[in-house]
Amino acid sequence: MTTARDIVMMSLRVSGIIGVGQDPLAEDTNTAFTMLNMMIAQWARKRWVIWHLKDVSKVSTGAQSYTVGTGGDFNTARPDKIEGAYFRQLTGYPNQVDFPLEMIEAREDYSRISLKTLASFGQYAFYDSAYPLGSIYVWPIPSASMYEIHILVKEPLVAFADLDTAVAFPPEYEEPLYWNLAMRLRPAYQMQADPQVLLAAKASLNTIRVANSQIGRLTMPKALQRGVNYNIYSDRVT
Repeated sequence: MTTARDIVMMSLRVSGIIGVGQDPLAEDTNTAFTMLNMMIAQWARKRWVIWHLKDVSKVSTGAQSYTVGTGGDFNTARPDKIEGAYFRQLTGYPNQVDFPLEMIEAREDYSRISLKTLASFGQYAFYDSAYPLGSIYVWPIPSASMYEIHILVKEPLVAFADLDTAVAFPPEYEEPLYWNLAMRLRPAYQMQADPQVLLAAKASLNTIRVANSQIGRLTMPKALQRGVNYNIYSDRVT
């Protein structure tokens, strides 16, 4: 558990804005606090900074779309994107089967679907990242009560409510918070970049990048797949 005041004080010192034993002015503390939350908001959108994907579900009602965000059908912090999706067939208990949903990444591609109200076995999902609530569209539309839709979203990276409320981060996050805030503070005070601060900020952030990176298996679109017995020398399928 750490507080914003702990991070702010350390960052102001290691950045050289205040000296050892000095106390910052209230204005400096508030400036650093604001920049800390701005940095966390940026980090929250980067998959490799987040240590966990959250599975959020909603039983299908037969609707064409469902809202995603605080107080929405999928009640979670509004994500900038959905990392993955699948739906679960609720019949056949206890052997309920999950089926992957292929994500449609762009509104332009979803708009090309001719019959958007087709009700059948879901195969695709499109996420419209509107604000304050996003919307997810599953196509074809799964039948009501027979399927449960699941989405995978980044665990919310919680900003600090105030200077003294403790927030829990994995222990390896404390050093990146100190050094990366210090790196951002120096230009705000018209100070030249410090190579040592830059190096420490980059190295500490790389630690969590390596720890959190998850690379999915490479897959080939069906339209591009060839026969299993392909001769690379003759360019023939046997």
